[in-house]
Amino acid sequence: MSRIAYYRVSTEGQSIEAQRHLLGDGFDKEFLDEGVSGAILAAQRPGFSKALAYIREGDTLCVAALDRLGRDALDVQATVRRLLEAGVTLDVRGLGPIGRGVGELIVAVLAQIADMERGRIKERCDAGRDAAKAALAATGRTHRGKHGLGRPTAANASAVASWRKENAASISQTMAHFRISKATVSRYCRG
Repeated sequence: MSRIAYYRVSTEGQSIEAQRHLLGDGFDKEFLDEGVSGAILAAQRPGFSKALAYIREGDTLCVAALDRLGRDALDVQATVRRLLEAGVTLDVRGLGPIGRGVGELIVAVLAQIADMERGRIKERCDAGRDAAKAALAATGRTHRGKHGLGRPTAANASAVASWRKENAASISQTMAHFRISKATVSRYCRG
C-alpha cells in the first residue's frame, strides 16, 4: 500500500512547491504535471497517466485540492470514480479520504465549482482582451497604457539586422550589444 502524491500547475512559471508544502512528506512516489491546464482530461496528462499506470489497489493518491485533478466537472467525477473502483483511496487536503456515496456527492459539487471557475477565468480574460482592443482603437494605448496587445518587442528588428550587417557581427556579439536572446537575433536577422 503506497502513498502517492500528484501535483499539477497550469503554467510553466508556477511552482508545485506550495502543493508539496501542503501535502507534506512521506510519499512513496510523486507524479506531476507542470504547465498543463486543468481543462486537459486527467488521463491525457503525462504525469497523471503515469500515476494511473503506477497505482494499485490499496494505494492512496493525495492531492492538495480537488481542482488539481482538473477543471472539467465530468472528467473529475469520472477520474474519482475510476480510482474508487480500482480500490484506490483519494485523499484531498482539507476534505480527507473520499469514499463512495457522500464522498462522491462532495466531489461532484466541488468539481462543478472548479468547472464554473474555469469558465469565469475565461470570461475575465476575454473581457480584458476586449477592453484592451477597444482602448487601443480609441486612444492608441490599451486600458493599461501599453502601445500594443502583444508582448513588447525586445528591440527594433531592422536596427538589429542593420547593426549586425554593418559590423559583420556574430549572433553572440549582437546578443550582447542589444541584450537580446539568440532566438530574437535569429528571428530579426532572417532573410
